[in-house]
Amino acid sequence: MNLPPLQPLSAHISAAPQLEPAAMALLAQAGFKSVINNRPDHEGGADQPTSAAIEAAALAAGLTYRHLPVAPGYQSPEEIAKFREFIDALPQPILAFCRTGTRSGKLFQAATSA
Repeated sequence: MNLPPLQPLSAHISAAPQLEPAAMALLAQAGFKSVINNRPDHEGGADQPTSAAIEAAALAAGLTYRHLPVAPGYQSPEEIAKFREFIDALPQPILAFCRTGTRSGKLFQAATSA
């Protein structure tokens, strides 16, 4: 298994499309310390891995894991503030992911532009 293309958002934060639980070990090997999952469970149907499955794999790989499920079309001020909390507090580098990476990128831009 290979990691999908990662989009650097800053020196210590990147975004990616949907990740499988098996990708958590690869992220740890690549030097990441934390993962933020911005995708609601079952958004993509029954084939999408659940947050619980990804969290278990992340923790087994030694990563810090947070789940902040947000809708693709709208991120609330509260969700943006929570994302900012995460990027300020989590060990870096951080990988945030959603279906395509766009939502995570939007959250980062909104959280760091204020």
